[in-house]
Order: sequence, then C-alpha cells, then structure tokens
Amino acid sequence: MNKPALPSIPVFTLYGESLGWPTPDLLHCETISHRSREHQWEIKPHRHADLCQLLFVHKGQAQIEVDGQHWQVDEAAIQILPPQSVHGFRFSEEVQGYVLTLAAPLLAHLQAQLGQALGTLTVAESYPVGADGDYLEGLFGALQREYVGHQPARDMLMHSLLSVIVVWLGRQVQQRRQGEQRPQRAREYLNGYLQLVETHYREHVKVEDLAHQLGISVSHLNGTCRELAGQPALQIMHERQLLEAKRLLTYTSMTIYEMSEALGFSDPTNFTRLFRRRVGISPKAFRDRLKAGPRG
Repeated sequence: MNKPALPSIPVFTLYGESLGWPTPDLLHCETISHRSREHQWEIKPHRHADLCQLLFVHKGQAQIEVDGQHWQVDEAAIQILPPQSVHGFRFSEEVQGYVLTLAAPLLAHLQAQLGQALGTLTVAESYPVGADGDYLEGLFGALQREYVGHQPARDMLMHSLLSVIVVWLGRQVQQRRQGEQRPQRAREYLNGYLQLVETHYREHVKVEDLAHQLGISVSHLNGTCRELAGQPALQIMHERQLLEAKRLLTYTSMTIYEMSEALGFSDPTNFTRLFRRRVGISPKAFRDRLKAGPRG
C-alpha cells in the first residue's frame, strides 16, 4: 500500500519561490540580505526536499532553528542545513554573509571526491570560524561574484572555491572528533544504516532486513549502533519516526490519525503509545505545550 505524502510543512526550492530551480548550475549563492530583507529579516520554518545549504554569517546576529534545535549566532560562523531539515531564521538588519545552496547531484560529486570530509553536511551543526572569518568571507564573496558573473571558466572556479570551503568544514569536523575515532568500517556500517533508516522509516521495515542489506548480522549492527550512536538500531529507527512526528506536530495542523497514517502506523494507538513512551507525554500534550509557549 502506498503511504500518503507528508503534507503541510512548506517545501521550497528556494525560500518563498514556487518556481523550479532558478539556475542551470548545481549551486546557488546569494547574500543573506538579498532574500531576508524582503521578509523583514525573518525566514519562517520550511525545508528543501533534496538541497543542502551553508549559511555563513560574517557580521551581525542570527537566531537559527533547525528541527527544534536553536543557535544564537553572535560571532562569525557557518551553519549546516541538511536536506529535509526544517529550519528558520531571524537576522539583525546589519547582518552580512551568504547562503550557499547545493543540489543533490553536486553533493554526490563532492562525496565521491572528498569522502569523509563531506560527512558534516548530513548533520545540522554550527561551526564558529574564529580567525578564519575574513578568509572565508573572501571565499564566499568570490563564489558569489562568479555566480552572478559570466567570466570564462566560471564553473571551474566556482567548484574550486566550493571545494575549499567544504575542505575547511571537513577539517573542523575532524578536530571535533579527535579522540573519538572508531574503525572506518564500523562508521561505514552506521552511515549506511542511517541512510536506510532515512529511506524506510515510514515503512516500518524490520531491523533484520536492513542489517541483511548491509551484509552484517543484527547483533553486529546493534553493537555498532550502540558503540557509535549510543543506542540500538531499533531505537534509532524510532527516533527518526519521532523526529518527523515532532515536525508535523510543530509545523502542521494534521490530526493524530492523519499523522500516524502518514508515518506508516497501522493504528493511531500504536503511534501514540510509542510517542508517549519515548517523549514522556502524548502527541496532543506535546502540541498543546507548544501552543502554550514559554509558560508551557
């Protein structure tokens, strides 16, 4: 049986645009002020189906929300916005910086070239740039000028500048992970499982079947998940289902019945029971608490 599509959370190619991808390039680069000024410096929560974005705040302040996580940016930083993440912003009027949007084929190409250096683009995270602020502003600025220009070898230079930016990000990730390195094969299994979860979390596929697709046993998969992610494989699947449920409760007016059906549950009672067990309150109470605001 085909599962119903997840509705209601705004999905844009670029924020506020209903037209298709506005460029023949596999990337899009613009200043933060170009789009946010039109929306009174506030970009409301939305998501992109298969686009990754890098938000570089060079000067000014930004309040960033990604899937319920909040960052207050008061110093220069790069924020990662993975595909499908629900995100929104509020900027100060003096903000300076850039938004770089990468299409799925370009991400795949960079992955093939840079391997582990690109792993950071799958996780919402903020990276302060410190003393590299002016250096990165030069890279983003040059990329934006090439994007709007028509100079010879434009594509080659844009992709070269992008590669330098992604290498910088990859090195920040490696520095954070120092002392936490695990065998590469185990990380490959975990990353493979996370990709399968992302593809099948609405289908309620058995963990045994996913382990078989990875070519390992269930016990091996569970051990890897516990070691690297701190939880067994089934719990990771449940957390992904609950993340989508929280998104729908926060950003849509779907009923509990519609939500459980959209997430592949055969019975709303099973959905409510899982939510209550893992979150501590019912889906309705979760939504009521959001409506109540800070006092809730």
